[in-house]
Amino acid sequence: MRLTRDSRYAIEALIVLSSVPGDEMMDAREIARSAHLPAPFLSKILRSLALAGVLRSQRGKGYSLARPAGRVALDEVLRAVEGNDVIWETCIFWREECDTEHPCPLHFRWQDLKPGIKESMGSITLADIVEHGVEPPGGH
Repeated sequence: MRLTRDSRYAIEALIVLSSVPGDEMMDAREIARSAHLPAPFLSKILRSLALAGVLRSQRGKGYSLARPAGRVALDEVLRAVEGNDVIWETCIFWREECDTEHPCPLHFRWQDLKPGIKESMGSITLADIVEHGVEPPGGH
């Protein structure tokens, strides 16, 4: 089960934005610099998060969280970046070859696990992620 680099960058950018007070905004270059991420690539991710309502954006000023970090769920971040068929919607064992009509040998087990993973991702908030302060792999 793997998320794309886009999800990692989104989470790292949101961690940076969670430290910005109230109505202040940061532009994409500032966020990229603070999170040690490539600015052009991050800009696309930030736009996706803004379209999904996770971020507020204002031309010329930048981005801010649309609501407090405790009300930003990980699943909405992942859906904004990965799309609606994010990891818990597709089989983690044989992704391209497994579906309900053509199940893989482990499909029955995935069907049992999927609801719990989906629920867990919905209960983890940006505030939880910030609170744990874990340095991402390949840290900065």
